[in-house]
This record gives sequence, C-alpha cells and structure tokens, in this order.
Amino acid sequence: MDHLLIKKPWITEKATALTASNQYVFMVKSTATKPEVKKAIHALYKVDALAVNILNRAGKIKKSGRGIKGKTDGYRKAIVTIKEGQKIDLN
Repeated sequence: MDHLLIKKPWITEKATALTASNQYVFMVKSTATKPEVKKAIHALYKVDALAVNILNRAGKIKKSGRGIKGKTDGYRKAIVTIKEGQKIDLN
C-alpha cells in the first residue's frame, strides 16, 4: 500500500535540475509522512532514500466573472535525496 502514497513524479525544469544532485521530486498524498514516503520510494524504485523533505502548497484563489470566487486545489510535494550512485528512471 506504500506505493499509493506517491501520485506521480513532478517533472519541471527545476525538478530536472535537482537530479544532478541525486534529488527527485514527487507529488504525494496530503496525508503522507516522511517515513512513509521513504518506504514507498524504496518499494517502487528499489533505491535507498537518504532524506525526504515535504512541502505543502496551498491552493490559489481564482475569480471568474462578477464576484464569483473559487479556489484551486492545493498539493503536497516530496523532495527525495537518494544514495550516491543510484538512479531513478522517471520515463
């Protein structure tokens, strides 16, 4: 069930640049904790995670028309540092 915590890899220019320093970014469920993400990465990709940093991004308020306000969904990202010499293939 650990693999259900990881929604998808986060692939952007900044996230791709982090791969040079053995760091990978994933979108995770809002209830995921650092130890759970570490176990999930090991189960999915067979690599050893040295550190996991998690950040929450709040949703943005959007306006549409006259006085209609809404809010986009927020998300949670995990930045995983893996052991030197190991690699995750995200393709």
